[in-house]
Amino acid sequence: MQGVEELGMTHLLAYDHVLGADPNRPGGFTGVYDKDVAFHEPLTFFAFAAALTRTLDFASTVMILPQRQAVLVAKQAAEVAIVSGNRLRLGIGTGWNQVEYEALNENFHDRGRRQVEQVEVMRRLWTEDVVNYKGTYHTVDAASLNPRPSRPVPIWFGGTAPIVLERSALLGDGFMPLGSPDKSKAIIDIIRGHREAAGLSMDGYGIQSQAQFAGGTPERWASHAAKWREAGATHLAIATHNAGETDVDGHLDRIRQYPRRRSGVALRT
Repeated sequence: MQGVEELGMTHLLAYDHVLGADPNRPGGFTGVYDKDVAFHEPLTFFAFAAALTRTLDFASTVMILPQRQAVLVAKQAAEVAIVSGNRLRLGIGTGWNQVEYEALNENFHDRGRRQVEQVEVMRRLWTEDVVNYKGTYHTVDAASLNPRPSRPVPIWFGGTAPIVLERSALLGDGFMPLGSPDKSKAIIDIIRGHREAAGLSMDGYGIQSQAQFAGGTPERWASHAAKWREAGATHLAIATHNAGETDVDGHLDRIRQYPRRRSGVALRT
């Protein structure tokens, strides 16, 4: 983390999965990740990273919120925000892995509806001295968090379903697209349309893009970053994994090679 900060990077992303399923389990399993892919728990990792850095922001991309207890996530995120000096952005999603939901004793099939309440509950817990909340899935009876962060933790959404895009536009502080800038531009335009219809500006609303080091060249990286800027991205992260085995110095060297300054793209990296 210190090396990343020294290279002038402004933020660090961490992906999220609690469990990886065994592909040889009864009935089989197909998914992007399985038991052999390692994931650090984001909020625990960010608390550690906060102690080693001074300016680096942290973003989960994305935490599968509905498979967790909203009040506990609110407490953990508040703690990371406090110890880091408000350097946390909480990226959230609904996920796809039913094995995780089952193991965590949460309902996979109402995850989107519960996510809406979770965002409401967390924001109130971060800002109110005493919270009374009675929803379909959550009840808070005259209780509160202590300590609370000095400002609410920003919540950015991930996902591509139409209802998720509307939810992101109306409830989120930002959006985290996956895929190419060309495909993501249409999705970002949908979000922009939802916000305009609700009388909300895009000013201050973030778009977190990602660039892959793997398979790139300086020319391709520069073109990719320019396309993200044109699509409306405000942040750009460089994914240095999936490009062959390396060590910490190797990952840092990949960041050095990415021509973020020569591209002339005014994105935060």
